[in-house]
Amino acid sequence: MNNKVLSIILGGGQGSRLYPLTDTRSKPAVPIAGKYRLVDIPISNCINSGIKRMYVLTQFNSASLNRHIKNTYHFSFFSSAFVDVLAAEQTPQNNTWFQGTADAVRQSMHHFLQHDFEYALILSGDQLYHMDYKKMVQQHIDNNSDITIGTVPVKEKEAPAFGILKTDNDNNITSFIEKPNASLLPEWTSPVSDEMKAEGRNHLGSMGIYVFNRQLLIDLMNDESTVDFGKEIIPQSIGKLKVSSYQFEGYWTDIGNIDSFFEANIGLTDDIPKFNLYDTEQRVYTRARILPTSKISGTQLNKAVIAEGCLIHAEKIEKSVIGVRSRIGKGSVITNTYMMGSDTYESLEEIEKNKIEILVGIGENCHINNAIIDKNCRVGDNVTINGGKHLEDTETSTYVIKDGIVVLKKGAIIPNGFSI
Repeated sequence: MNNKVLSIILGGGQGSRLYPLTDTRSKPAVPIAGKYRLVDIPISNCINSGIKRMYVLTQFNSASLNRHIKNTYHFSFFSSAFVDVLAAEQTPQNNTWFQGTADAVRQSMHHFLQHDFEYALILSGDQLYHMDYKKMVQQHIDNNSDITIGTVPVKEKEAPAFGILKTDNDNNITSFIEKPNASLLPEWTSPVSDEMKAEGRNHLGSMGIYVFNRQLLIDLMNDESTVDFGKEIIPQSIGKLKVSSYQFEGYWTDIGNIDSFFEANIGLTDDIPKFNLYDTEQRVYTRARILPTSKISGTQLNKAVIAEGCLIHAEKIEKSVIGVRSRIGKGSVITNTYMMGSDTYESLEEIEKNKIEILVGIGENCHINNAIIDKNCRVGDNVTINGGKHLEDTETSTYVIKDGIVVLKKGAIIPNGFSI
């Protein structure tokens, strides 16, 4: 079955809700969990599901994404497996950027049709979950469906943020409503498992994951009036085509904004995190950087996730994720923080030659709480950053505050003694 499936991973638009993390990189290239990037999640799910032909569609800031994929996903010379990035390109037939999810697929169809496949699996590049897509494709085949939509049971209070689907007892989708008003929700419940009912998860939200039959996708893409799957193609197909729901009951989160991104990363520090990076059956793959082990001196660690290659002399790190090649000075206390790390080490020769006063990483005697520190930041000594709801949303040249979370921009230099 797997050689019948072609996977198309949508890189998303400008990612403005994840700004400033998307200021210099596309959404799928945003670093998560200290050593991975968002795009590693759907690619790893595909590899674990035996689906080895993947396209990643993107149009904004795609250089770092291209580099990551080129350096990470190498398959045997004799294999048909590949992961290719398709950035929006102007052609004689089309001189516009991608206008939406369906338009991105439409503009790239000439690449997809060079391959022999029966089913197109369309995925999102900014979600955190483990899923066996084989089961979804198999259900699609068994039900003789035209389109299958991945759905997740959600609670009533979460439902207004989703496209909500209504199904019958045979998983056929009978109607769809985009981001419904709370007053409508009692009419929009669907059959779910007893376990989901017990949790009050009676509404089916669309995960933005779809299986299409090849010919149907070609036919739909020929109609240039539609630009988006969720807003147009799916609602227009219900009632006309056999559209099925594939219910997924595991952990799944959409990393659409700074708040959800922060929660998803800090959640990895829980004793039993909802997203399991230690599952040997469902590995998450990423670039093999060949880094040394992390070295930690005199630091109290509690619920800390620390990637490789770090040099840490902090006093305390608690409920924080520390990314690759991070350096933290003596006396510093880091809590509720995601530090992404850095791309290179600074040598003593470079520091002396360039008279660098503030090194990459976090200096001495700093107190940092409720923050995201992007790659290659230089935080001086005696810096205090205390994020929280008491802070108003704001933006400066070096940091942004959103939902009480202080986000230091990539490469920001924060002077000694600075305080937020």
